[in-house]
Amino acid sequence: MDFLFVLAVGLVAGTLSGIVGFGSSIMLMPVLVIAFGPIQAVPIMAIAAILANLSRVMVWWRDIDWRVCGAYAATAMPFGALGARTLLVVPAQAVEIALGVFFVMMIGVRRWMAAHHLRLRPWHLAALGVPVGFLTGVVASTGPVTAPIFLAAGLAKGAFLSSEAMASLFVYAGKAAVFRSFGALPLEIVAKGLIVGATLMVLKMDPARFSVLMDGLMLVSGLTLLWAAFFG
Repeated sequence: MDFLFVLAVGLVAGTLSGIVGFGSSIMLMPVLVIAFGPIQAVPIMAIAAILANLSRVMVWWRDIDWRVCGAYAATAMPFGALGARTLLVVPAQAVEIALGVFFVMMIGVRRWMAAHHLRLRPWHLAALGVPVGFLTGVVASTGPVTAPIFLAAGLAKGAFLSSEAMASLFVYAGKAAVFRSFGALPLEIVAKGLIVGATLMVLKMDPARFSVLMDGLMLVSGLTLLWAAFFG
């Protein structure tokens, strides 16, 4: 029953994340943590995120800005792998607390980045790939941060969706490779990730409504994870 509920949430999460290329992890992570525990939840989400981003890349393949994508992925991928390795050596409760705090904090960070109309060049993207890539390795997703970053690089519509998704594919591939090399990605986890990822469809929603919804989802997800950490 837990797994069926996860799949149902995955369908809703995929629907809500289509317009800006992120959001599915924010909805799914509390459910995955409660159903499978934090140590399994992050690898499952990594596999699911690969499928979700791959679908966006396939839809908007021709619009990818490889210069922007490459600049960010060059640093985000190795530091994402480092973050994934860090995740494997910290206690499960610490993972839940980190995830909860991260989602709540991202409300303010996302709004600040959106309010300051930044214009980023490739070297800015490479520099930002270090901390954001590391965070992506530790937590499930940094979509609320990477979305403003790629928008600030001058991308829009299909170019934004495809470039952000392609860069994320590199990061999640490195993250998955670390999990696999340290035995944290057995076939059972891979299968769960593939099934969950298959539910993350690319659909559309009005950007303004999605922005408000994201803040609500991050708050609820963060508080849920903190509750699980201290009282679960």
